[in-house]
Amino acid sequence: MSRPTRVYVRPVALAESPQTFDGATIRLGHSLVWCHLVALESYEGGRLAARQIVPVDRFADALNALPTDQAERAQAQFANLSRAHPPLQLGERVLRFDQPQVMGILNVTPDSFSDGGRFTDDPAQAADAGFAMLTAGASLIDIGGESTRPDAPVVWEGDEIARVVPAIQALAHSGAILSVDTRKAAVMEAALEAGAHIVNDVSALLYDTRALDVVVRSGCPVVLMHAPSQGANPHAGGGYGHVVTDVFDWLEARVAAVVAAGVAREKVIVDPGIGFGKSLADNLALINALPLFQALGQPILFGASRKRMIGALSNEAPVDARLGGSIALAMSAIGSGAQIVRVHDVPETVQAARVWRGLRDAALTVPGLD
Repeated sequence: MSRPTRVYVRPVALAESPQTFDGATIRLGHSLVWCHLVALESYEGGRLAARQIVPVDRFADALNALPTDQAERAQAQFANLSRAHPPLQLGERVLRFDQPQVMGILNVTPDSFSDGGRFTDDPAQAADAGFAMLTAGASLIDIGGESTRPDAPVVWEGDEIARVVPAIQALAHSGAILSVDTRKAAVMEAALEAGAHIVNDVSALLYDTRALDVVVRSGCPVVLMHAPSQGANPHAGGGYGHVVTDVFDWLEARVAAVVAAGVAREKVIVDPGIGFGKSLADNLALINALPLFQALGQPILFGASRKRMIGALSNEAPVDARLGGSIALAMSAIGSGAQIVRVHDVPETVQAARVWRGLRDAALTVPGLD
């Protein structure tokens, strides 16, 4: 069966301020990225069939040449590009999406690909690491008790609970926003009870049949990540027709499903799943197309810290020698409007983001135009 023609609205001209261009601009993602031109793309059978570059102030005119259903889809995506996402009130804490936020990774597992084994048997040391991330400027701490590296064994939920709950309890009164990185409903329940605020699920609530119900009943925000498999190994599979549109369509359908089940749309965050069942070429295509994912209308979480693609692009640098690449990818994502970057190296990423923001803030004031 042939796939129907589908249209996508991809931002193609980003700038540091609305004054950069003479024509109209729209805000993309958080408030520090602007867009002047978009590409109106049509795909047939997973292949690009047509592409038109359109100034944002002429976009409505370009829709006239499309069939009604395609025009409606394109208009909805265009509106999503500049959607202002309201802040999330998480108890006494607030998560804002009008500026980029840094999420620190806290693994309490013996076999994570980067920092496994550091905090597995020492909740106090894990909490100290979380406090250090907060002091360095992290807005969120993501706590995980099961490795999702390729071919990692599945962890029994009881062991996973025993790993994450003490760390969450220790950090619950620190003023941090805490997320639990898990795909198991029982772990979600225990973590939320211990003080976590957000569920971050690499299976987009598909691995465990109870997971969606847990999130609906708790009313917590959720991160839905794309992976080619929702089974034991999230890296299995792949074989994309066109990786960017395939991942976009999958996330679009998954957002619709969880919203229909009762999750508030404003509490859904999406993650394209860099490194999960994707080749180097796939990852690069997704990163270059990241502005397109703003058309989903949800905040974007981006995680590529210390991942294998950095080694592949830098003479097979080992995991502990990928800081430069990690910062480069995080800043690329922030420059594409990503609202959250998930990283291991918090102080360095926060510093880079603050310098980037200083440059953007300065660019908003153009001498002679006051």
